[in-house]
Amino acid sequence: MANTYCQIYVHFVFAVQNRMGLIKQAWKDDLYKYITGIISNKGHKLMAIGGVSDHIHILVSMSPTQSISDLMADVKRSSSLWINE
Repeated sequence: MANTYCQIYVHFVFAVQNRMGLIKQAWKDDLYKYITGIISNKGHKLMAIGGVSDHIHILVSMSPTQSISDLMADVKRSSSLWINE
């Protein structure tokens, strides 16, 4: 349909398992950059990211091409693998 526009903002909050303070200050910025890349590569726009040692907040302008649950599954899976490597 011509001239169709969709704007969806979603605020995600996800925590480290058992709310343990595992996100270290030394590599937190690198983690945020990695998550930004995941979101961008999926066709969405990261508006803001931040958090503390036990949880992360992410504000995303979502493209309607992917479901919210699929995006979060991708972010959590990929970032967890990155952290554990």
